Amino acid sequence: MMYVWLVVGFVLLIKGADYFVEASSSIARALRVPSIIIGLTIVAFGTSAPELAVSTTASLAGSNEIAVGNVIGSNLFNLLVVLGCCGVIRPFAVQLRWDYAASVGVALVLFFMIFRDHFISRPEAVFLLLLFVGFLVLTVRDALANRIEENEEIRVLSPLISVIYIVGGLAAIVCGGNMVVDSAKDIALSFGLSQTLVGLTVVALGTSLPELVTSVVASRKGENGLALGNVIGSNIFNVLMVLAASAAVHPIAVTSFSVIDTVCLIVASVVTWVLCRSKLRISRGEGLAMLAMYAGYLVYICIR
Repeated sequence: MMYVWLVVGFVLLIKGADYFVEASSSIARALRVPSIIIGLTIVAFGTSAPELAVSTTASLAGSNEIAVGNVIGSNLFNLLVVLGCCGVIRPFAVQLRWDYAASVGVALVLFFMIFRDHFISRPEAVFLLLLFVGFLVLTVRDALANRIEENEEIRVLSPLISVIYIVGGLAAIVCGGNMVVDSAKDIALSFGLSQTLVGLTVVALGTSLPELVTSVVASRKGENGLALGNVIGSNIFNVLMVLAASAAVHPIAVTSFSVIDTVCLIVASVVTWVLCRSKLRISRGEGLAMLAMYAGYLVYICIR
C-alpha cells in the first residue's frame, strides 16, 4: 500500500505544479512583474510548504536530525538536482541577481550559527526570522522597481481562474509531497536507515519534489526566471523561515555531521554560482556535472 500512495503522491505533485506554474506566470504578466520575482515569492514559498510542515513537526517530536537534515538536504537537492535536471532537459540562460548572493550568505550564516555551539536557540531563530522579513522587503522593493512594460497583448488567466489554479495546485503539491514523504519514509525505515540519513535523503527528496517538478515544468514552458527564482527563493525560505520556525517552536541541537553538511551546501552554492557566472547559462554538460556532484554527496553520506 505504501507504494500505491507513493505513486498517487507523484501524480498530485506533477499536476499541481503544472497548474501552479501556469497561474503564477499569468499573475506575473498581469502585474507586469518579472517572473523571477514571482518565483522568489509565491512559487518558492508555496513549494516549500512541505519542508515547513515536516521540519516543524519533527522539531516538536524531538527529531532534530530530521528537522535539520530536511532543510540542508532539500537545499542541496534544489541546487544540484533541480537546477541540474532543468539544464539537462532544456539548457537555459540565467540572470544572476542579488538574491543568489543572499542565498549563499544565508548558508554562511547557518554555518557560523551551528558551528559555534551546535545549537539553534530561540533568539537565533528570531534573528533568522528578522533576516527573512528583510529579504521579503528587498524582494518587494525590487519587484516594484522592475515592473515590465508590456507593449503587446498577452493572454492571461482571469483572476478567479488564477486563484483557483494556485489554491488547487498548491493543495495538490502539499498533499502529494506529504504522501510521498510518508510513504518513502516508511519504506526507508523498513530497511533500518538512521534518522540523519532519512532526513538528508528520503525526507529531503520528498519535500523537494515540488521544487523539482515546478522548476522542470517552468523550464519546459520557457519560464527560466521562474525555475531559477523558485530554487533560490526556496533555499532562502528553508533556512530563514522553515528552520527558524522549527527552532522557535523547539530549540534544535545540531550534530557534527550537520555542520559538515552545511559546508557541503556552501561549496555547492559557490560551484553553482561559478557555473552560472561563466556563461550566464546552465548547459546540459553543466547540468550533468551538478547531478554527478549530488550523486557523490549521496555516496559520502551513505558511507560516513
